[in-house]
Amino acid sequence: MQNRLTKVVIQTILVSFIIYFVYIFIKAIEIVNRREISTNTGIYINSTTDAKYIKDLTKILTKHCKSDICKVQSILDYVTNIPYKVNNFQAKTPKETIIKNFGDCDDKSNLLISMLHELGLESYFVLVPKHIFVIVRLDDVHLRHLVKGLYVNGVKYYILESTAKNSRIGFPLQKKLSEIQAIIEPFENRKVKIKSLEWKL
Repeated sequence: MQNRLTKVVIQTILVSFIIYFVYIFIKAIEIVNRREISTNTGIYINSTTDAKYIKDLTKILTKHCKSDICKVQSILDYVTNIPYKVNNFQAKTPKETIIKNFGDCDDKSNLLISMLHELGLESYFVLVPKHIFVIVRLDDVHLRHLVKGLYVNGVKYYILESTAKNSRIGFPLQKKLSEIQAIIEPFENRKVKIKSLEWKL
């Protein structure tokens, strides 16, 4: 009787362990799918955040601004003045990029787009071979007729280059349109369906 009870207990423990292992495995796959996007030249790791420190930093950097252009340029200035340094290991979180005061295109773009999200501005990652940059939608008459933009499915977005120190809104497109591998919605980490791409005023 005792042997049978022991056997039942052991089987219950084993089944519980297997169920727990399968659950952890499924959750790990979900996390990878939420954070990683494969391209022809590697894997991009998303580490965007809407944590309180991003809200606080964005508020401080834009408190003097009355327009979206001013707000975007202020956070762009902050990010581009963080020293550029290639990160050969795992992508850093925005908080690590701030604390360590350096980052590569992935690290700095994740920080930049997290702050754009805090401002409520539509923005996306653009993946090209060995690089990533950010595009933002801004409806401003001064930019519309003076600065070229990347038109995605007929909508104009302005390039923000996080690795070019003191760069401005509407950074020139450095790659061919055909080299754009993916446009990523940052907080859902999904590829945007691209029907048309243009680079023009």
